[in-house]
Amino acid sequence: MAGQRTVMIILIGVSLWAMCSAAPMECHFNSQALCKYEGRLYSMGDTWMEGCLQCTCLHPVGVGCCETVHWPVDFPPWCEVRVESPVCKVTLVLTSDPRLPCIPGEGNSLDPSHGVMNMKLAG
Repeated sequence: MAGQRTVMIILIGVSLWAMCSAAPMECHFNSQALCKYEGRLYSMGDTWMEGCLQCTCLHPVGVGCCETVHWPVDFPPWCEVRVESPVCKVTLVLTSDPRLPCIPGEGNSLDPSHGVMNMKLAG
């Protein structure tokens, strides 16, 4: 019994790693979850999308889900991350005006709340 449990844990780990190996994104495992989404039942190995999460059925031990978006990690405090849900597109925008893009980097180090900022607009 302990051997079967160890093999199952290894399979879960390999499955989650394979789902997310293309990019370092956050993954979650829920041993209480059922392989069911929007009324449809899934079998072992089947995948589906829940918003910006790609989920995989690991029946009978639960469901593993990984984010499909790359979250920026190093940006100025006057920028914020926005995710467009239907397409899971991530962009940085100015906190003071979310209609404008925030492009951190050389020459863009001034906080817009403290005066002029040299910002290159994507074109």
